[in-house]
Amino acid sequence: MRMLMNNLDPEVAEHPDQLIVYGGSGRAARSWDAYAAIIASLQDLEDDETLLVQSGKPVGVLRTHEWAPRVLIANSNLVPQWATWEEFRRLEQLGLTMYGQMTAGSWIYIGTQGILQGTYETFAAVAAKRFGGSLAGTITLTAGLGGMGGAQPLAVTMNGGVAICVDCDQSRITRRIEHGYLDEQADDTDDAIRLLGNAADVFPALLSSNAPIDIVTDQTSAHDPLTYLPRGVAFEDMAALRAEDPEGFTQRARESMAVHVAAMVGFLDAGAEVFDYGNSIRGEAQLAGYDRAFDFPGFVPAYIRPLFCEGKGPFRWAALSGDPKDIATTDQAILDLFPQNESLARWIRLAGEKVHFQGLPARICWLGYGERHLAGVRFNELVASGNLSAPIVLGRDHLDCGSVASPYRETEAMADGSDAIADWPLLNALVNTASGASWVSIHHGGGVGIGRSIHAGQVCVADGSELASAKLERVLTNDPAMGVIRHTDAGYDQAAEVAAQRGVRVPMAP
Repeated sequence: MRMLMNNLDPEVAEHPDQLIVYGGSGRAARSWDAYAAIIASLQDLEDDETLLVQSGKPVGVLRTHEWAPRVLIANSNLVPQWATWEEFRRLEQLGLTMYGQMTAGSWIYIGTQGILQGTYETFAAVAAKRFGGSLAGTITLTAGLGGMGGAQPLAVTMNGGVAICVDCDQSRITRRIEHGYLDEQADDTDDAIRLLGNAADVFPALLSSNAPIDIVTDQTSAHDPLTYLPRGVAFEDMAALRAEDPEGFTQRARESMAVHVAAMVGFLDAGAEVFDYGNSIRGEAQLAGYDRAFDFPGFVPAYIRPLFCEGKGPFRWAALSGDPKDIATTDQAILDLFPQNESLARWIRLAGEKVHFQGLPARICWLGYGERHLAGVRFNELVASGNLSAPIVLGRDHLDCGSVASPYRETEAMADGSDAIADWPLLNALVNTASGASWVSIHHGGGVGIGRSIHAGQVCVADGSELASAKLERVLTNDPAMGVIRHTDAGYDQAAEVAAQRGVRVPMAP
């Protein structure tokens, strides 16, 4: 219940009055009546009961057992032939569904920090690939400063570089400056870039002026054309135009994305490092008729897949006490548990110095198979001993090593061609349900849009009990194991080696 409420904390959510957490339209609940009913159901829930939530609406409470999840969530799922934005919006208008994004509808969003380390790791990989291990002396051009994209400028500067970020919403720019993710706002393109502007206008302008850009990406809400501002439309007029003519708005948005992506390809041709950051902007540009949209890769095949082969991914936790001292205690526990991991130690120190908490104090760090359960069990011990003042909630982004089928992002360019195989996130949800997670979710759409992904999430609670310790050990072992298994099955030698070395049983391993 605290985590659902935290998703809608004004410090956390983009539009809490509309139940929108992040990602343009990602909601925590279908309606305020549904939200109230979820809260009431959770308050009455027994230790051997499970609440069922269908696209943000509580639909049943069933007697299960103490190892079963307290909540099972399914968001935005449609039968494949009907999995289009048009059909989804028709059903949404009827009040029958909602868009859950990834961690919005699964109640484990922790603000911009939730994507920060993944963004940091991505830019570190860019630095290692092209710039000698550091972004010092480089300029990154990107767009989108919402709940996900807002992590970009701080991640770049943590790697030593300079970021120029474009957004059409002044409130997002202001929030990122207030929270320390951005340093300053430029006035115009002569000064650096007109931060308050439309990327589809600014990117081509910078390209034509031969701006010295080294790295280009984008994290606008391009996955949903109704949340991307078309060229020639004032931000203040966006909502009215969208409501008046959604089909025309969608076409204009896609045409603008084609211009945006064409400029990115132009920077690629000029020698910049260019990548898609998982928001489907390439696919939308292709729908608008731009035939070079996929000339640059997605960030997962370009930089992150080796981490996935080790079962690594965005592990996160939040302190239900609301006390930042509890996060300081868990930070120290991580440093004590993994003293040889210098990159992890550097991240924990940087996060402690630079990350502004939004809502409940929280932390993210990428841990892999054989590591996450050690952290979970240790946190539970700290709760039991009183070193932590209240329980800790442990979860992850759905963007993880073995929990997503997304051909434009996490599973793009798989070695065996299995990009669109969606069995894996379903198996992941089933495994976490069987292993004792506190709540488990299966969603459709996420950060790439309707018809383009299936993904699953899990969350556990460390309350200091022996039962919690047993559940944490099992869930936080089996969940990342799915990443090792999935990539071993796809033919990645690195994953097969990890499986063999660490005892992950894969019956038909190569």
